[in-house]
Amino acid sequence: MILINGESKEHIEISDRGFQYGDGLFETIEVRDGQAVFLEHHLERLNSGCQRLYIPFPGAELLSFEAGELCRRLAGGRHSVRAVLKVIVTRGSGGRGYRQPDVIQPSRVLSLHPYPDYPEIYREQGIAARFCATRLGLNPTLAGIKHLNRLEQVMARAEWNDPVIQEGLMLDVNDHVIEGTMTNLFYIKNNSLYTAVLAQSGVAGIMRGIIMTISADHGLSVIEHAFTKDELLSADEVFVCNSIIGIWPIKQIETTRFSVGPLTQSIQGWLDKFTSDDCMEAG
Repeated sequence: MILINGESKEHIEISDRGFQYGDGLFETIEVRDGQAVFLEHHLERLNSGCQRLYIPFPGAELLSFEAGELCRRLAGGRHSVRAVLKVIVTRGSGGRGYRQPDVIQPSRVLSLHPYPDYPEIYREQGIAARFCATRLGLNPTLAGIKHLNRLEQVMARAEWNDPVIQEGLMLDVNDHVIEGTMTNLFYIKNNSLYTAVLAQSGVAGIMRGIIMTISADHGLSVIEHAFTKDELLSADEVFVCNSIIGIWPIKQIETTRFSVGPLTQSIQGWLDKFTSDDCMEAG
């Protein structure tokens, strides 16, 4: 199911700058019990990204309405069905060159997709990860936002096909560990929670922000800093997160093994409650 600028269709103009240049942003949102989970958070980030790229924001009210329309159509209204909602906003059509059109008419695309069939064991017993050779470039202008230019992640994900490995961890060109190919990364050391600074690269995920907030609310020290492979591998606990998977503990990075520790399990529980509360409020 797809809505393009409010219409049910499957084709967008070939002149659209999202296709031509990756000139846009996107959000990937869990749909649960007929509701787009943390929709307000996602639309706030989308609005912020539009401001960074000087793309007129279509408006939270309009996007919320269209997201609701798609969710209501989902499987004939069977709310128990889970899905993934993708929201894309581009600068719209505007000729061949890089110069922006004088009048920007953004395009918006909302689409529903099947929920990925990830085994529950990933959440309970953890996953195996590897370090990727593909490095993240440094660009403070674009750092943090979820723009459509994701070639670094595409190339990193192409580095392995081993089904035992569920995620690849990416470093920047200065050898600092930043994130996973599809996730944000946290580690725990001496009862403090650490994650990468995203001032020059990386995506500031919705789930990352929520985890930082609820962890601090529960008295956990939360620290953003630049760290290396060796620092990560000496951690007590490691986990990754995003808006679809929630939290997956990491049980192994290459040859280094980790336990699914008590703090990771506590954060999973805090996040579950926070998510349930958000779904109840939205309903």
